[in-house]
Amino acid sequence: MKAIWNGTVIAESDDTVVVEGNHYFPRESIRPEYFADSDNRSVCHWKGTASYFHVEVEGERNPNAAWYYPQPSAAAEEIRDRVAFWRGVDVIPA
Repeated sequence: MKAIWNGTVIAESDDTVVVEGNHYFPRESIRPEYFADSDNRSVCHWKGTASYFHVEVEGERNPNAAWYYPQPSAAAEEIRDRVAFWRGVDVIPA
């Protein structure tokens, strides 16, 4: 799978985990030069507290377009160290 935003591949992996329709990419598969830490957090009743990244490509920012669970619940352990996308980031087969 590939994650693409603003015409640029920001993550690519053949080892994604699908949860609730979202592909979670291994953390090491994201291209760090396109990600900036965000202070945004949200809570899922069964996965835990999510942290976010802003996606930045060619001077444009897509705020909070990627999320991950640094300490997922036991029920969501399979997404530990994985990142998912939304807000216009296209996730397509490689």
